[in-house]
Amino acid sequence: MNNLDFPKYVTNFISKHLPFERGLSHNTVRAYRDAIVLLIIFLKVAKKLKEANITVGFITKDTILEFLEWLQVERNSSDSTRNSRLAAIKSFFKYIKEEDIGYIYQFQQIQSIRIKKTVSKLMSYLTIDGLKLLLQQPDISSMRGRRDLVLISLIYDSGARVQEIIDLTPSMIRIDRHPTIQLLGKGKKMRLVPLIFEQVINLKHYLKEQKLLEPQANRYPVFFNSRKEKLTRAGINHIISKYAEKARLKDSSLIPKELTCHSLRHSKAMHLFQHGYNIVYIRDFLGHSSIITTERYARADSKFKREALEKASININQTEEAMWNKNDSLINWLNHF
Repeated sequence: MNNLDFPKYVTNFISKHLPFERGLSHNTVRAYRDAIVLLIIFLKVAKKLKEANITVGFITKDTILEFLEWLQVERNSSDSTRNSRLAAIKSFFKYIKEEDIGYIYQFQQIQSIRIKKTVSKLMSYLTIDGLKLLLQQPDISSMRGRRDLVLISLIYDSGARVQEIIDLTPSMIRIDRHPTIQLLGKGKKMRLVPLIFEQVINLKHYLKEQKLLEPQANRYPVFFNSRKEKLTRAGINHIISKYAEKARLKDSSLIPKELTCHSLRHSKAMHLFQHGYNIVYIRDFLGHSSIITTERYARADSKFKREALEKASININQTEEAMWNKNDSLINWLNHF
């Protein structure tokens, strides 16, 4: 154990263990990286430690508890954000323990830190009427409007996660007699999702218009911006928010206050459940690793039905060399990873 153990473990954890040994996505690796960056900032600001003097041995259970408190007091982090940072730190120390058994007691102490209970947010989803209103907003007389209509309808029809849509290429789409799209989900698991006939017509016109059916375009992003770069998470959610705002002006009761790409995924799942589809089919359709995750749609549907009944009752009753050596700063390396 020496002053070089911390940067060595950080760089190997971020650049090798997470992406290659565990196969985590780039966005997930970035989330782990951000947690470690914040921990380093805390040690420098609150503990007055120089970055070069940070060692694994210094990061005890008490240090992590102080770090979590600092996140919420100084950075106004929510309980859920605090919990996600803690999960990343625990994963980091699990890796360290596997590399050096001498840290097993320290790992056990940090593992004993409990997550905070959080208040579950209401699941935001559209009714069928709300979805129809949203899809009426893009101006299909323009190329961008036609792209946005295909984008929003495909997210809904496929139940795709935002990253799955970002990573979609023409080679992953079949528009023959049995149309499907391949979605690359969490843990790099690929799943086939069938497409309905109406979706295929719009999608085929879009692919032809954008010259994405040509052989050389096989690996191009299906949805891209004016610079021919694939859309980002922020870009897709901006598109959805723009049309949601327009739809609210016509009927605010049909569009939730917060509508994102994930809301469209929730909407598809809820509609499948409400139309009597087996929960195992919905699990496979969404690419959930466990049916426990899928069961929340059944709970949410029951909750919304109960709340609707309660509202009706109120109305009736009228009541209410290591890579880190190439940089002077470990934080610089992490931020540019």
